[in-house]
Amino acid sequence: MSTHRCDVLIVGSGTAGLALALKLSSFGKVIVLAKESAGGTNSAMAQGGISAVMSEEDSFDSHIQDTIIAGAGLCKETVVTNYVKQAPERIHDLINWGVNFDVRKKGSEESNEIDLTREGGHSFRRILHFEDQTGLEIHRTLLARVQENPNIQMMERFYAIDLIVNKEVDPDDMSPVTCIGCYALNKETGEVHTFLAKNTALATGGAGKVYLYTSNWAGASGDGIAMAYRVGARISNLEFMQFHPTCLYHRESRNFLISEALRGEGGELIDSQGHAFMHKYHRLGSLAPRDVVARGIDNEMKKTGAPCVYLDMTKLDREFLKSRFPTIFNKCLEFGIDMSTQPIPVVPAAHYLCGGVVTDLNGQTDIPGLWAVGETACTGLHGANRLASNSLLECLTTAHNCSEHLKQHWDEYHFFEKEPKAWTHPQEANDDEMIVINHMWDEIRRLMWNYMGIVRSNKRLARAQHRLKNILAETKEYYSNMKIHSDILELRNIATVADLSVECALRRHESRGIHYNIDYPETSSYAHDTIVVRGLI
Repeated sequence: MSTHRCDVLIVGSGTAGLALALKLSSFGKVIVLAKESAGGTNSAMAQGGISAVMSEEDSFDSHIQDTIIAGAGLCKETVVTNYVKQAPERIHDLINWGVNFDVRKKGSEESNEIDLTREGGHSFRRILHFEDQTGLEIHRTLLARVQENPNIQMMERFYAIDLIVNKEVDPDDMSPVTCIGCYALNKETGEVHTFLAKNTALATGGAGKVYLYTSNWAGASGDGIAMAYRVGARISNLEFMQFHPTCLYHRESRNFLISEALRGEGGELIDSQGHAFMHKYHRLGSLAPRDVVARGIDNEMKKTGAPCVYLDMTKLDREFLKSRFPTIFNKCLEFGIDMSTQPIPVVPAAHYLCGGVVTDLNGQTDIPGLWAVGETACTGLHGANRLASNSLLECLTTAHNCSEHLKQHWDEYHFFEKEPKAWTHPQEANDDEMIVINHMWDEIRRLMWNYMGIVRSNKRLARAQHRLKNILAETKEYYSNMKIHSDILELRNIATVADLSVECALRRHESRGIHYNIDYPETSSYAHDTIVVRGLI
């Protein structure tokens, strides 16, 4: 069994993980595990941009209040304030790393002033962007820096299986449960490797693949959340899966996002008759917070029986659309849609998980030696509904805070004295059963879409929970008795996160933010987080 040692092990290769690796690389050896290729990540798919107060007409107080309002009473104000006030510094980090942002044009000439756009829920134009592929520009720039850094080892196609804790290695150890590394499957060879680290950071992203329709990449299966839950970390607010209001509706495209930035530039949501409808639901119309827009679209579709609604961009200049949104413009053209002359068919899809592994503003979990950054973490920034373009910001701010904390306490962290025993697992493969595993994976995604979607009810949630308990038992049997395989690992994690999400939803006897239950349509005067812990569910 191959064993690797490092000062910091980062599980996940998205923006949060890469930023953390870069910030810590001068202090020691860092290993980054990528589930697939290093470019496989939600971060690289983020279109809209990153939020920061960068203009004189804007203010920190405004950004803070917009975030708190969108979060529907569940944001932690100290976290929001910390992240918003350091946002301009994190933008300068990106620029210093070589990230490009669009600049404003004055006449036919480009200026040095960064162009800012506005998105739903924001009071001012504060979204920095690079065309309509901001996440890709940030991610590929950071990845290039990581790949040329001698103190960072990127290991691709390594699927993390489980975290290793001290009690597993030495049951007689009297210290608190501490994370000392993880086991990971080399998907190329089928071998399981051991990774031992002074500190381990989960940066595995979200869990959109728990749902049938999602804007997420294929690997967004909640792996970090499931692993943290299994070692006893608190998990919070998984009922708050944000549904992006506008994914392209086309039989040949299931996860292509139509960025909120289009509405920020004047796009209008209309029905099949060409009537704008969002002002019926919110004073901001098509620029309302995402939970309001998603429910508005869902309601319109249910009222009319229409399979989708439309985003109308035809009032904007064709050349502007081509230069500002080249990726979206060309993708629509691939499917025969000219967004300058015809509305874009759109539907909501699972997009961003506001809950996750409970951490403080530094990314520290309940388990010593274990950290979580990015979408995997529940820091308290997003509350019950994320404000648009605060996600990339959180990747950078939590990574920065985590790195600063680790640097200040660097000499206090050590390797665990004893090493884990060799990994053992059944070696008999059963190819006939793999099709059953794929069917179970599909069943989970469909029942989550149907019973745990934009609008929920107690009866639907109870049905989902009952079936998920059976699937979890079946999954445990497959995991325990079959040769290790990435499909089984993914099924195990999806089933765990789906079950925890339904449990969180059942515990919330109100409607708040993203979570809407027709049996509890009102918002309680008491705002609380839903917390689940292994053994106490």
